[in-house]
Amino acid sequence: GCCYSLTAVIFACLCFACDGFFTGNIHRNIERQISNDVQGHKDEDKPVFQQHWISQKLDHFNGADSRAWKQKFLVTETYYRTGGPVFLMIGGEGPINNQWMSTDSGSTWLTYAKKLGALCFLLEHRFYGDSHPTVDLRTENLQFLSSQQALADLAHFRTVMAKQLGLTNSKWVAFGGSYPGALAAWSRLKYPNLIHAAVASSAPLHATVNFSEYLEVVWRALAAENPECPLLVKKAFDTLNELIKDPKNYENITKDFNLCSRLQIQSEKDRAYILDSLADSIMSTVQYNNDNRAFESALGTNCTIKTVCGVMSEESLGEPYYRFAAFVALRTTTYLLQPCFKDPTYSANLQDLRNTSYSGPASGGERQWLYQTCTEFGYFQTSDSPNQPFSGFGLQYHVEQCLDIFNISTKTLYAGVDQTNENYGSYDIRATRIVFPNGSIDPWHALGITSSISDDLPAIFIKGTAHCANMYPARAEDIPQLNLAREHIFQILQKWLKEK
Repeated sequence: GCCYSLTAVIFACLCFACDGFFTGNIHRNIERQISNDVQGHKDEDKPVFQQHWISQKLDHFNGADSRAWKQKFLVTETYYRTGGPVFLMIGGEGPINNQWMSTDSGSTWLTYAKKLGALCFLLEHRFYGDSHPTVDLRTENLQFLSSQQALADLAHFRTVMAKQLGLTNSKWVAFGGSYPGALAAWSRLKYPNLIHAAVASSAPLHATVNFSEYLEVVWRALAAENPECPLLVKKAFDTLNELIKDPKNYENITKDFNLCSRLQIQSEKDRAYILDSLADSIMSTVQYNNDNRAFESALGTNCTIKTVCGVMSEESLGEPYYRFAAFVALRTTTYLLQPCFKDPTYSANLQDLRNTSYSGPASGGERQWLYQTCTEFGYFQTSDSPNQPFSGFGLQYHVEQCLDIFNISTKTLYAGVDQTNENYGSYDIRATRIVFPNGSIDPWHALGITSSISDDLPAIFIKGTAHCANMYPARAEDIPQLNLAREHIFQILQKWLKEK
């Protein structure tokens, strides 16, 4: 999965893909700039989906700038029936993942496509994966990285594909989860003439600099498993916070948490960075709790809230501090299959994030996504609320990353976040035919639509599920309300596709 926990934000459901094979006139119509038949199928020689590239403008909002670049997309015609809709899965803050296009995987949108006879596209987001609008990731080039440019890419893609493939009268449905979920909603809001409907899963529609509610949901999610659990985590973290103030304890902390190298703290930011990193082992576990992410080859999927609270209530391990250390070590070695907990200093991490090469250590998406949070969204998961278990990584620490890496001031950051809410309407989105699925365990639901605005803007709040749960392939152990939610979304789509 693409979750950039330690830079700025834990996010992301999906670094996407779709699948199929062009036959008939669609095959003849498509302009094959580059076409790699990506994947062989078990029982036939035909590839399951194809990869293509489309030319996009570098700056959609400057008519005098003609610079262009190639954007990657995948397509599958496996389920397409003449006159069927077109499904557009939106890529997010990482490379697209072919598994989302694989007919074997059973991801939810493809089960809808099969029932509705849809043609499926998966479009990679500009500046992520192989879609490189500029030669590198220098800050002056990142001015062309924004949700507004990404939406204009989607609109242009939709127009060109419809024309080339004779799909102008087809109904296009946008899909996405997490940040791409917000893009799906906003594509319907901004381009209602092009996008007929949208499924916006776990979509954070409200931008905010200080996203302190994130950890409040983490507290409630742990408490729902066991009321003692978040109290024990808080006790453990308070102890860690005290111990880490004295260099005499560094040796023991290193050993307790199985850190890869001896704890080094030269600054306040170093301290905040290691505390944030260690807290993240619980934050990520909650965010993706029981999500069926194994099909994406994600590691640690069976490390759950049950695991956290099980270890935290194990008295034989000693004080809560030692239980927390045991959980971090367990997650690192058993679930993530790492020999030890990687804990670079703030300055080492800074160096990675300042690297502007597409092949740099933070070019998988961390540098790009941090830029988007510093210019558009904020979304900083701070420990500033009293109603959560952690401490030591407040707003100042997060905001200073924007300054240290991109030279973006606090004032600029706040202005950018205000502009995002002004542009898209935040919680008060005015549109039709967008469905908003969210999970009660997912901390991101705090920034999303969790109760229906109108019949045309329904919310589906799924009790007991986490981030983008409804998008993943169904499995036997899914809770009933998750199965019902997937079915409900399908029925809504069916109804909307009958509308003009």
